[in-house]
Amino acid sequence: QGPPVYVDLAYLPGSWSARTVDEEFFRRIRSLCYVVSGDDHLKEGVLRPLLDALLAGKHQWGTDIQVTLIPTFDSLVMHEWYQETHERQQELGITVLGSNSTVAMQDETFPACKVEF
Repeated sequence: QGPPVYVDLAYLPGSWSARTVDEEFFRRIRSLCYVVSGDDHLKEGVLRPLLDALLAGKHQWGTDIQVTLIPTFDSLVMHEWYQETHERQQELGITVLGSNSTVAMQDETFPACKVEF
């Protein structure tokens, strides 16, 4: 109980811990950006409920705070959720940040995006 907590960036847990992120989490932890990581088979099973919880929790904020969702991996579940709920995302002020940019460091190249506050 208590007032919501406002942060600039919240990193959502991966794997089995992602099951603990529910509507109440998003109602209480209000972030400008949520990073969704965990490109593994365990995350796929809990990803859709986590994304739906974001919509439900954000709905209860009652403000016009814009939210950016930053997935760090490509996922069929994410694509389906994005397409099925795109109109609702717009109503709630949620933007899903996708990037085709890459960063090269030393001997490896990996996808990346730039977030500014």
